[in-house]
Amino acid sequence: MTDSDNIDSSDIDTSVSKSERKRQMHALQDLGERLVALPEADLATIPINDERLRDAVQTARRITARGGLKRQLQFIGKLMRSIDPSPIANGLAALEHRATESAAQLHRIERARDKLRAEGDRALGDILAIWPNAEISQLRQWIRQQPKEIAKGNERAHLRKLFRYLADLDRTGDEVS
Repeated sequence: MTDSDNIDSSDIDTSVSKSERKRQMHALQDLGERLVALPEADLATIPINDERLRDAVQTARRITARGGLKRQLQFIGKLMRSIDPSPIANGLAALEHRATESAAQLHRIERARDKLRAEGDRALGDILAIWPNAEISQLRQWIRQQPKEIAKGNERAHLRKLFRYLADLDRTGDEVS
């Protein structure tokens, strides 16, 4: 009789391998690291129901020693194994989605500003297509003032002013979707 014949089938856990459990533990620890790295305002929006986990995250945010922080992050990973991490993961995903949308919005405004800067009056139609309630007289005034501002060395301030105007238009919802 061999050793394999003596093994009872109930002794074998076939559901999850040891490697998979380690991957899951590391994923939870990474989730905890992301929590620790969040700004305080963003952390407040994440639903953390376990008070011990919330305290552990706050403690980790105060630790500066590399070894101590590593141990605290491992502890956070351990605590996360005892709760359902999906609300936390969903909260982090929502924050990342919001950040991505915000970056895309800023890039869209920058492209419109740069197009207006480069093309002048020819770009007005495109700007009005994006923001139909934009004041064309204000945009034309900006176009006329641009060479004067460049000559004075105030081009950056002039570009910031236009960016703020376009951002305000975008924020008020005057954009056509």
